[in-house]
Amino acid sequence: MRECEECIVEILRREVVPALGCTEPAAVALAAANARKAVGGQPEEIKVLVSSNIYKNGIAVGIPGIDRVGIDVAAALGAAVGQADRGLEVLESVEKEGADAALRFVDSGLVHIEVLDRPGVYVECSVKTDAGTGRCIIEDGHTNIVLLEANGKTVLKKDSSRANSGSQLREWLQGMKISQLIDIIREIPYEKIAFMLAGRDMNLEVALKGLKEKTGMGVGYSIYHSIKRGVLADDLHNYAAALTAAGADVRMAGVKMAVMSSAGSGNHGITAILPVTAVAERIEATDEELARALAISHIITIYIKSYTGKLSALCGCAVAAAIGASSGIAFLYGANNRQIEGTIKNMVANLTGMICDGGKVGCALKLSTAASAALQSAVLAIGGTVVPCDNGIIHCSVEKTIQNLGRVSDPGMLETDHTILEVMVDNLATNKRNCMGC
Repeated sequence: MRECEECIVEILRREVVPALGCTEPAAVALAAANARKAVGGQPEEIKVLVSSNIYKNGIAVGIPGIDRVGIDVAAALGAAVGQADRGLEVLESVEKEGADAALRFVDSGLVHIEVLDRPGVYVECSVKTDAGTGRCIIEDGHTNIVLLEANGKTVLKKDSSRANSGSQLREWLQGMKISQLIDIIREIPYEKIAFMLAGRDMNLEVALKGLKEKTGMGVGYSIYHSIKRGVLADDLHNYAAALTAAGADVRMAGVKMAVMSSAGSGNHGITAILPVTAVAERIEATDEELARALAISHIITIYIKSYTGKLSALCGCAVAAAIGASSGIAFLYGANNRQIEGTIKNMVANLTGMICDGGKVGCALKLSTAASAALQSAVLAIGGTVVPCDNGIIHCSVEKTIQNLGRVSDPGMLETDHTILEVMVDNLATNKRNCMGC
């Protein structure tokens, strides 16, 4: 049991980390910052190769400290002012002077982007400076640097074989049953998972800003103030939806505030944490109860992502983080393992079809829907209403149900992912033409 506890804690510490801005532009900025640091000097030209998923999620989302979007902007910022040792907070130090210099670099056509026909997380960045050329490759995880070169000489090379500890932990996780994971978290000493509350504090601060100020699309702000005006009911469903959407509003607009991420995504972290926090507030749960609920939420999110992939055509907030959140909510309401498994099945049956069409301010709408569905699924399962085993992709085994979800994602929706990206690129070109002179 102790060994299993340590595995869970290590997974949570690896996968639940602070992130500033969308993790896809952050990964690009991190690669650029490390490539430039490898050789030093002043940047003269940047070349970036990214997977289609990185490109899709990074072309339209806000970047902290700046009012421009784009993979090229992220790369220029990373090379100009990025802190190579800060992980997903690489752009924490961006100020106006550095941002202006980076934008001039972009506008001069000195940043070149190429999209590779490959899924998942992959960023390759070469930064040419007056001191030489640095090259950095990030693969499989947003901060997983597998290669770093300076003037063609290897500075760092990580073994990307299945023998690395991250792969071993993923294999261990997939070998566990959901009920086993929940049982371990029910009994694990509180002090080992108390750090889960840091995510509550961080993401709640971001969400409260979004409730007070109309940021991004203002989805959370609008729901919250509709409650205040009596247009919407002042109930837990609407509050959870407003709180979660407000967090996404702030983050997707590029406000310079870090969030606690989950499974490589800030929006996953918002979704895995804030609906559970909303319920904990209303039922006055203790910090220990909330910490355990959040640990369940994150571990199930990570479990699902191990099958669906880090990035895919499915909205990970809906088909992973919200399922995690629904499990945490059910736990707070006193659900047994069977009821939590029923909660997961309800969520898979409900939200599996929600697509991911990139990171953007509109994600707040999806997060509000996911938060509301998470609460509904938990309440239904606790009341004995669970989608039957012969419905669609739902299997009697919750583990098999999640594996089926993974198959729908990959290989099932690979062609859908290509089509989504084609539509997005076409929209960008069309909108630019239509808006010329606006």
